[in-house]
Amino acid sequence: MYFLKKDIQSLESTYRINIINSITGIKPANLIGTIAKNNITNLAIFSSVVHIGSNPALIGMFSRPVEKVVRNTLTNILSTKMYTINHVHEKYYKNAHKTSVKYSQEESEFDKCNFNEEYLYNFKVPFVKESNIKIGMKYIDHIDINLNNTVLIIGEVQNITIDDSIVSDNGYLNLENAKSVGISGCNSYYSLKKINDLEYVENKNNK
Repeated sequence: MYFLKKDIQSLESTYRINIINSITGIKPANLIGTIAKNNITNLAIFSSVVHIGSNPALIGMFSRPVEKVVRNTLTNILSTKMYTINHVHEKYYKNAHKTSVKYSQEESEFDKCNFNEEYLYNFKVPFVKESNIKIGMKYIDHIDINLNNTVLIIGEVQNITIDDSIVSDNGYLNLENAKSVGISGCNSYYSLKKINDLEYVENKNNK
């Protein structure tokens, strides 16, 4: 199977979406927790969370804008400046997938999808109790990407909650032990299996 650019553009819409979303490989599955000014909580699954930097600790994620379709996650983040990132546990991936349904703004996905809100460290936004890796985030900035009308949200890590059994002596996380899952495309879920730890490869030319 081989596609040129013109072939990709002529593909049936759903097929094109699926193949382009899948070719980058397995992406992290995360539930983004937010809260509106009227205190109604929101939970949405994202597969676009990316590491930006460690000092300061910055994490990015991509979202569609709110112009044509209501995006409660983006609206709430811009309003309250706080949100949480929660790994999807393999036991609850079906529940997590259901958060992609367009519920009304008066309904909370925590309730509709059977997740429990967890408030930690006096953080005003709920974490997902069922997640083994939880990150409290503060909104820093966002960048509008005009090429495809998406938004890159940039946040700074405020707190992290991880079970001790998941963290190695050197700080690496064992995502297999965390029971975290990944996503390929829009709706294919994968469990994660660790293969090995390799030594850090140092470039001697940079010494």
